[in-house]
Amino acid sequence: MNKTYAIGDIHGCLDKLQDLLTRITPCKDDLIIFLGDYIDRGPYPKKVVDFLIDLAAQIPCIFLRGNHEDMFLEFLEYGTNKNIFFANGGLKTIDSYIQPGPFSSHSRVARCLPEPHRDFYACLKWYHEDKDYIYVHAGIKPDIPMPQQNRRDLIWVRDEFIFSSTGLEKKVIFGHTPFARPLVKPDKIGIDTGAVYGGCLTAIRLPDETFIQSYR
Repeated sequence: MNKTYAIGDIHGCLDKLQDLLTRITPCKDDLIIFLGDYIDRGPYPKKVVDFLIDLAAQIPCIFLRGNHEDMFLEFLEYGTNKNIFFANGGLKTIDSYIQPGPFSSHSRVARCLPEPHRDFYACLKWYHEDKDYIYVHAGIKPDIPMPQQNRRDLIWVRDEFIFSSTGLEKKVIFGHTPFARPLVKPDKIGIDTGAVYGGCLTAIRLPDETFIQSYR
């Protein structure tokens, strides 16, 4: 039987990602859904994206947009969010694409972005649904159909989503808010377990809802 896996926030933690994939051992007919936040804060943002691009050539993958990818894309296009982007670990990502220096302008970084990486970021999805689950980076607003959700909520919402019933029939699989262990509620499962803060990187196998983790 084909399996679906969802993987939480990676944040440049390439070693944990590689170890987790070794533990999962996905088949070519399985599906892996990544919930966003591949970059920033951790040591290897660019190498994580390289790894994911290579993985998607072998195993079916869906890549969602996290708030950190959203900040990065805004920085590349406009550069006006530099302070908040850098305060949230963006310099780790910038330094992984270009040599650190005083002229790390958004236009210079954009020119240094490899074409496969441009395509990767351009194709990130806001959410994904199958017959039983909704996959999203941060969460949703209660009682609002998915096509009507505000995109900012999909990548930034926290307490209003976590502490409220979704009002939806499908269970929501999400990341963004780190927990010491996966958050399991009747209508939602949170799988950001703080890999970049010294916690584990977590995957959930569906539909049996089994957790697989790397503490590497």
